[in-house]
Amino acid sequence: MKVLKDFDLKGKRVLVRCDFNVPLTAEGDILNDFRIKKTVPTIEYLIKKGAKVILMSHLGKPGGKVVENLKLDKVQEKLMEYLDLSVVKARDCVGKEIKDWIERMAPGEVLLLENLRFHKGEKENDPKFARALSELGNIFINEAFATCHRPHASIIGLPKYLPSGAGLLLEKEIKSLTRIIKKPERPLVAVVGGIKFETKIKLLDKLQELCEFELIGGKFTLEILKRKMEKYLSEEVILTKDVYVLEKNENLILRDIRDLKGDEFIPDIGPETIKIFSKRIMTAKTIFWNGPLGFIEKERFRTGTRKIAEKIIESGAYSVVGGGETIRVLSGLNLLHKFDHVCSGGGALVDFIVDEELVGVKALK
Repeated sequence: MKVLKDFDLKGKRVLVRCDFNVPLTAEGDILNDFRIKKTVPTIEYLIKKGAKVILMSHLGKPGGKVVENLKLDKVQEKLMEYLDLSVVKARDCVGKEIKDWIERMAPGEVLLLENLRFHKGEKENDPKFARALSELGNIFINEAFATCHRPHASIIGLPKYLPSGAGLLLEKEIKSLTRIIKKPERPLVAVVGGIKFETKIKLLDKLQELCEFELIGGKFTLEILKRKMEKYLSEEVILTKDVYVLEKNENLILRDIRDLKGDEFIPDIGPETIKIFSKRIMTAKTIFWNGPLGFIEKERFRTGTRKIAEKIIESGAYSVVGGGETIRVLSGLNLLHKFDHVCSGGGALVDFIVDEELVGVKALK
């Protein structure tokens, strides 16, 4: 697979598939610009090398039609803020007007195409749509790790028509996660939390193969106990011991998780669990973390997640963290920059760990 530095970029029209699918308020304002920031080094590299930079991304789920508050205007503003230069935004992402515009671009200029998903051909991987996109550039660079598990036109269709490679971010994502899968410094310890148990069963299974110890959050522990999933009842899988239960009067009661009926609201892990998890974390040389350990929407329920984050940092182990909710809470706690690698995608992260490949990466090969 080629990477950005393998190409002669001077004067070339470089199509860059970014992932600017950022969380928005109801009014369309950006809540977290993490993914935009992570793409800036690649854009700056292309500008420095004298390329004509054409950025493209999706945002939200417009269903193949134009949705006003899913236009990339706010993304354009953030890009100009971080790049400190003018970024022009096109009214569409394909068509003669766009082609003519690109022909007039000077080396070092940046053009942002409009939301790819305003066209049904993007999600349907329509070859005609992929071909139309390809006509805008000389080189295709994929920088959208978070979307690399999607078989869409701009992910797997474009590489059929243009010389293609991975951007700086995608290259780093692959190297960091491959290190977890193939050559971790051991012991390797995984911390898995969140609320969507069904979406992470395959991840839990894979991590059980890869890790010395797997530390499981409260909600997932409850599911494992309720379903009597014996394969997770082993010395290598460390389940949550105690949790806080929120009563109707908003009081928090500390309970042993095995005493719960299964319908209680458990907003955080308890002190005994923090102690047990911390002990294992301090033995690790490599740590993989996906999913918060409490109901992080409220600050009072972030204690467990914060203390485990601080312990991972204290351990000095090589740390990889990923998942939208995890990134959001760590960013709010001002701890995100203290991890060795922060993965920009949630679903793509899980798929890469489980399958050791992504369709978007495979297409570049």
